[in-house]
Amino acid sequence: MTIRGARFPGRYLQGPGIIERLSAEISAFAVPAVLLLDRGVTELSGRLETICRGLDIRLVIHRGECSLDEVDRILAASGDARLIVGIGGGKTLDTAKSVASRLNIQVVIVPTIAASDAPCSALSVFYDNDGRVAFDEFLHRNPDLVLVDTEIIAQAPSRFLAAGIGDALATYYEAQACRRSGAANCMAVPGAAVAYAIARECREILFEHGREALADNDRQRVSHDLEQVIEANILLSGVGFESGGVAAAHAIHHGLAEMPETHHYLHGEKVALGILVGLILEQATQEFETVRDFLGQVRLPTSLSALGLHDVT
Repeated sequence: MTIRGARFPGRYLQGPGIIERLSAEISAFAVPAVLLLDRGVTELSGRLETICRGLDIRLVIHRGECSLDEVDRILAASGDARLIVGIGGGKTLDTAKSVASRLNIQVVIVPTIAASDAPCSALSVFYDNDGRVAFDEFLHRNPDLVLVDTEIIAQAPSRFLAAGIGDALATYYEAQACRRSGAANCMAVPGAAVAYAIARECREILFEHGREALADNDRQRVSHDLEQVIEANILLSGVGFESGGVAAAHAIHHGLAEMPETHHYLHGEKVALGILVGLILEQATQEFETVRDFLGQVRLPTSLSALGLHDVT
C-alpha cells in the first residue's frame, strides 16, 4: 500500500482582537521568549510589551530578509530562549520558524498580513541579500500555534490580501496537478484525501468571497467575507500546499524572482501569473479563461508586463 500523509500546525486561532491572548498563550509555553517583530510593524512594539508585561521576553526587530545572515543574527540574539514568537509578514515568520528549528524550541506565529500561506507551514524560503530566492528549507515540524488577529490584518494595505489570494488560489491547481501525476507533497509522500478536499475548499472560498473581502479590506473593516479569505489564505492554503504538493506556479515564481525587475512585486503576485502558465501547460483553456478573469477582478497580474517585464527576450 502507498504511504500518504498530511501535516498541520499544532493549533490555529483566528479572530478580531485575538492578539490580546498572546500573553496567556506564551505562558503555556516555556520562557524566556524572543519576540521577533517585523520592521514594517514596529508600531506594535508598545502594545506587545503591554500585553506581555510580567513575562520574560526579549523584543528583536527583523531586518527585512529571510537570509542566512539574518538567521545567524537572530540566533546570536536568542541566548537561552525557549520560545520564538514571529510577528509580521512572511519573511519575518520564515526567519522565526528557521531559528526555532535550529534551536529545537517551540515557535508561535502571529501574521500581521494575509499575503501568503507561510504562517502555518514547516517551510522557510531563503533569499539572497539582493532579493533572489536562494533555497527552500524544509523544517522538522509546523508551528506550535498560529494566532491570527483579523483586526490587525484588516489595517494592512489591500494589496497584501490580494497577493495572498494569488498564493492561495495556486493551492488547488498545484494539488490537482500533483494528484494526477502522483507527485509527492512536502513530506515526500502523496497527499492524503484531506489535502485535496482542503485545496478544493480553498478555491471555492476565494471565488465566492475574494472580491468582497478586498472591498472590506479597503475600508479596514472586519467582515464575514474578509474572515473567510484570511482563513483561506493562511490556513487552508498552508495545509493544502504542504499536504497536496506544489507544481508549476511556484516553480515559475522562483524563476521570476531571479529577475531584478520583479523584486518589488509580492510572492503571491508572481505565483498568480504562474497559475495561468500552469493552466496553459495543461491546455485547460476554459479554466484558464475563468482564472484570468478572476485574477483581474482581485487586482492580480495576468501578464509579464504587469510584473515589470516589458521587454521580454
